[in-house]
Amino acid sequence: MSRIPKLTTTTPIAWTKHQVRPAAADKTNDKPASSQSSSFLLPPQKKLTTTSLLGMSTLPTSVWSPSPLHGFIPGTITDLGSTTLTILTTDPVTKKQQTIETSHFSVFPAQDGDVDFDDNCGLMYLNEATLLENLKRRWEKGGIYTYTANMLIALNPYTPSTSLYSTSTIQKYQGRSLGTLPPHVFAIADKSYRDMKTMKMSQSIIVSGESGAGKTESTKYILKYLCGSWGSEAGVVEKRVLDANPLLESFGNAKTTRNNNSSRFGKFIEIHFDEKYRVSGGYISHYLLEKSRIPSQSPSERNYHIFYQLLSGLPATIKTTLGINSPPSSFKYLSSGLCEFFGEKLRDPVVHDKNDFLTLESSFKNLDIKCTQEIYQIIALVLHIGNLEFQEDENLTSKGGCKIVENENLDFVADLAGLDKKELITALTSRVMQTAKGGSKGTVIQVPLKKYESFQARDALAKSIYNKLFDFIVLKINESIPTPNNSFKYIGVLDIAGFEYFTVNSFEQFCINYCNEKLQQFFNERVLRDEQELYEKEGLNVAKIEFIDNLDCIELIENRPGILSLLDEEGKLPKPLGSHFTGQVHSVLGSHFRLELPRKSKIKEHREILDSEGFIIRHFAGAVCYDTRFFLDKNNDALHFSLEILLQNCSNEFLRTLYSLSKIEFTGKLGFVSVAGKFKNQLGELLEEKLRVTGTSFVRCVKPNSKMVGGFGKGG
Repeated sequence: MSRIPKLTTTTPIAWTKHQVRPAAADKTNDKPASSQSSSFLLPPQKKLTTTSLLGMSTLPTSVWSPSPLHGFIPGTITDLGSTTLTILTTDPVTKKQQTIETSHFSVFPAQDGDVDFDDNCGLMYLNEATLLENLKRRWEKGGIYTYTANMLIALNPYTPSTSLYSTSTIQKYQGRSLGTLPPHVFAIADKSYRDMKTMKMSQSIIVSGESGAGKTESTKYILKYLCGSWGSEAGVVEKRVLDANPLLESFGNAKTTRNNNSSRFGKFIEIHFDEKYRVSGGYISHYLLEKSRIPSQSPSERNYHIFYQLLSGLPATIKTTLGINSPPSSFKYLSSGLCEFFGEKLRDPVVHDKNDFLTLESSFKNLDIKCTQEIYQIIALVLHIGNLEFQEDENLTSKGGCKIVENENLDFVADLAGLDKKELITALTSRVMQTAKGGSKGTVIQVPLKKYESFQARDALAKSIYNKLFDFIVLKINESIPTPNNSFKYIGVLDIAGFEYFTVNSFEQFCINYCNEKLQQFFNERVLRDEQELYEKEGLNVAKIEFIDNLDCIELIENRPGILSLLDEEGKLPKPLGSHFTGQVHSVLGSHFRLELPRKSKIKEHREILDSEGFIIRHFAGAVCYDTRFFLDKNNDALHFSLEILLQNCSNEFLRTLYSLSKIEFTGKLGFVSVAGKFKNQLGELLEEKLRVTGTSFVRCVKPNSKMVGGFGKGG
């Protein structure tokens, strides 16, 4: 929940019906960002100087008091002082009563009676406490969906339900306005369809929420509704749109600490309609695949599902041919994480490696993608690349060179990639450079790589190959469900990673949170600013809502000078250093309100980060500490010139095809391709060419607990 503002004046402001408590910007950074941020649920308002009971004409009988364990607990005011309240509270679990003394502004008025509402706007007092209690009461009655006006809050039940998403349920919601039936994600999909028809405008549905909140499942149900309702005459198109999901999940989803089926990329799925508003095709755009997951994962996480699906589902003869007839722990790119299969030691209602492999095979067939064996070969190639080892070369010690350990993994890499083994060894242990002088364009020389540089080149090769394969998978899906010439309008569904924070965060979280800052700004514009401008044009006397604008945070990141420009400038230097980049951020941008030094945090893990190794950004959802030591490596999408040339000329026709569209420019040094720069451009296109030119609906997915099991968690 948003933080409670500090009391700065004694001027009383009464609680009124539907008044929302504002979120205060926290300059102390003593807490990480809240995982249950109220973004997209309650409109962010201007910080009030105080919020008091004193201005109310009638003192409420019941109030909600903050609790570190439950979030809020019910209580009754027993004494009213000039600055404090005495409240008799009741623990909701133990029913134990306790008298506490707290300030006026720290409590909320409570709803009278044990009643819940389909729409949070029906609450007499709309605040954090009453909203949370309403969601909890509905949850206990089996209601995972709740409206807030036209927005839908979806609680992840963590248990499958067949009746809730059946064909009969789809038919029940067709053509029905919001509020005439119980809240449902189908109702939002139907509203988008009806808006598209009546307004003659394409629509977008933004599905937001933190990892594990159920965004991917909600997206699948929206697609199921749209295709199931108006795709029956489209025949194969409808089936192919739905069959795309297993492929995207296999190659783009992974187990994380917070979600067993976490999408590690963003996607915007368009369902196209003809002039009779029937499904006629589709298109998928994807954003920011998490490539850093390929070489390493945390101990409780896994690599992408596809690796485990092949190891558990492929016939033994094929695995032997590919050299992968071994457990996950045999491969370096899997052994750093959790080396277990879903369906065996790991259990999940949605993920099952062996069964999902069969579903994957079926989806390939339904989408008419015939190169499955070639795709599996590339996955095996990536695993073998990870097992390549290097050691110091005594003959090149003075030059800092190293040599590769020649074993069966090297043989498999050469054979599967269709490369000459000697050329492969040379490309992995040296790089080609061009001097500034000598001839018309300088002299080309070969520079030996240090041991750690060869390991970096190996990992860069694996990440590059997997990324190219993922691009190919999305391309083939789009070819199988082409956007037709008779496309009239479309409904797009955006499923992208929600705001992320851990104790310490890296480049991936930085990009994800930057994206969420942009989406929050769009939400503010579309739901608050644009609506108020419409009220003014129509002469409606509606009280103006002041909200906290996060534009300054976006400018800190993407303006010049800003964090992104400083990162790219550092990456282009002859010898880029992470410490120099971080120093420049603090030096150039250090006076910015949103930026802070890690050592000023009250969290121990943050204070252990040196000033030259990180910074804290105060995002709209809270403060996040970033470890910048690997920002430069993760931001550079370039592959050694010699390695990319090698892949473009390999004898493996499929692998060669993956790299055939790449344009290589030899610049005389290791090239630099900014990951963040590409992502910024993609975000710009998404906002300007998709979201801002379409009507918009919002689905906010919420995790009811952190254990990924059925049940409503603790509010604290």
